Amino acid sequence: MDTPAPLPILDFLRRQIDGALPAGARTFMRYPTAISQLLDFRLVDVGPAMAVIEFDADAALHGNQQGTVHGGMLCELADAAIGTAHSTLMQEGESFTSIDLKATFLRPVWRERLRAHARAAHGGRTVSHYVCDILREDGKPVATIASVVMTLRGERARGR
Repeated sequence: MDTPAPLPILDFLRRQIDGALPAGARTFMRYPTAISQLLDFRLVDVGPAMAVIEFDADAALHGNQQGTVHGGMLCELADAAIGTAHSTLMQEGESFTSIDLKATFLRPVWRERLRAHARAAHGGRTVSHYVCDILREDGKPVATIASVVMTLRGERARGR
C-alpha cells in the first residue's frame, strides 16, 4: 500500500480545522505540536501567514506569584500562533526558528478564553516579522507580541 504524499501545510491545517482530514493524512511538519497538545491550544482559523489559536487560561493552572496568568503562557500562546502562521509558507525541506520575541502586556488575566491572532507584518525571503494580538472574549486586548522569524533552508533546515 502506498503512503499518501504529504499535504501542503496550509491545506493540512484547514482540513484539520474543518474536521475533514483523511485518516493517515500527513504533512512534513509536526501537527498538532506536542506543546500545543500539552497546553490544549486549539487552532480555530488559518490562512497564508495568518493563524488564530484559542486557549482557556486559568490562573489556578497557569498562574504566577501574583495570582494571575503567567506572562510566559501568553508568550507561548503567541509563539504557537506565530509559528503556525509562518509554517503555512513553508515548503518541504524548509524550516524556521524564532530569533526575537517582544511582549507588551496590557491587562491581567485570571480565568478567560483567549484568542491569539497572528499575522505577518512583513514577509521576507529569510527574515519575517509577525505581530500577534491576544484578546479576551469581550475583544479587549491582553497582550501584543512581536516576533522575528528566520526561514531555514538546505543544510540549516535539516533535522529541525
